[in-house]
Amino acid sequence: MKRTLIYIKHAFLLCGILLLISSCEHKELCFDHYAHSPKSDVRIEAQYEKEWQYTYENGTDWYNYPSFAETFGVAYDELRPGIPEGLAIHIYNADGKYDEIHIAPERQVVRMPIGKHALLFYNDDSEYIVFDGMQSYVKARATTRTRTRSSYMGNPYMETKSEVTVNPPDMLYGNYMESYEVERTIEPTLLPVTMHPLVFTYVVRCEFSYGAQYLALARGAMAGMAGSVYLHNGNTSDEVVTVLFDASVKDYGVQATVRSFGVPGFPNQHYSKTGKGGKYGLNLEVRLKNGKTKSFDFDITEQVETQPQGGVIVIKGLEITDEEGKEGGSGFNVDVSGWGDEEEIDLPM
Repeated sequence: MKRTLIYIKHAFLLCGILLLISSCEHKELCFDHYAHSPKSDVRIEAQYEKEWQYTYENGTDWYNYPSFAETFGVAYDELRPGIPEGLAIHIYNADGKYDEIHIAPERQVVRMPIGKHALLFYNDDSEYIVFDGMQSYVKARATTRTRTRSSYMGNPYMETKSEVTVNPPDMLYGNYMESYEVERTIEPTLLPVTMHPLVFTYVVRCEFSYGAQYLALARGAMAGMAGSVYLHNGNTSDEVVTVLFDASVKDYGVQATVRSFGVPGFPNQHYSKTGKGGKYGLNLEVRLKNGKTKSFDFDITEQVETQPQGGVIVIKGLEITDEEGKEGGSGFNVDVSGWGDEEEIDLPM
C-alpha cells in the first residue's frame, strides 16, 4: 500500500514538471522564471567589410585604377575576402573573467550575462593565425605561425637580416565594443556588428624584360612587415617580420598575392601617416627550367610607405640571360620537390 502511494506521488510530481516545461516553451508565459535567469538573449547580426586594401594619401587608388583586371590579370573585386566560416565572441566581465562563444558567421542568438561587458569579435576559422593574450582584451592579439626557408638568407636592403620569417596570415576580421550592456528582455535584443579587416593583401608583380621563358617556379619574401595585430583596436605591433610566400610564373614574369597585417606600428584607421618609417624589402627567388635557381633583392620602401594596408607592388626590368637559362640543358624535369626545405613551427612569436 505504501509503495502504491509513493508511485502515485511520483506520478503527480512528474506530471507537474512536464506541465511546467511545456508552459515555458513560450517566453511570454515564463517572464518571472526568465527574469531570474543570470543571462539574456542577444541576436548577433554581423556584416563584413570585405576590403583587401585601403588607399592612403599619396597612394594609388587601385579601386578606380583604369584597366586593373587587364593590367594585373585579376579583377579588383576578385581579391576581396569572403565571409568566414565562424565567428568567435569574447565577453569580458567586470570581475575580470571572460566567456567565449563560437557562433555562425553572420547571425545567431546567444545568451550573455546580464550587465555591462566589453565584447571582442573575430572570425575563428583560420589555419595559420595564432591568438595570444586573450584573457585580456587589451593584450589580445593575432600573430601568424613561423616558417623557415633554407635558401632565404635575409634582404641586404634591410637594417637587420635576422627578421623572424612567417607564413602569410589567414584572412582575419575583428570588432571591439568597449561597453555593451545586456538587459533582461523577453525577446532577443538585436546587436549589429560590423567586422573590419585586420589582414590585407599585396599584389606583387615582377616583370621580366628578358628571359621569362626560362622560368619554372617562383617564390619570395616581403621583409619589414608587422608581426601581429591587436584585436581591440586593430593597431599593428612594432614587431617586424618577413612574410614568406609562393608565387606563380606568368608569361611576363612572376605574380603573387601576399597577405599581411600591414606595416608595423600602424593604426587601423584612415590616417595619412605611414607607420614607423622603417624599411621594406622584397626577395624573389626563381627556379629555371634547367634546374638552376636565381635570387633577386629589392628595396620597396617607397611603394610600401604609401600602401601601409595592402596594395600593389610592381618590379620591372628583371632579366634571365640566355647563358643562365640554357646552361645545363632544358630537358631537366623541374617540380616542387627539391625546391628547398621549409618548416612550420606552431608557436606564437
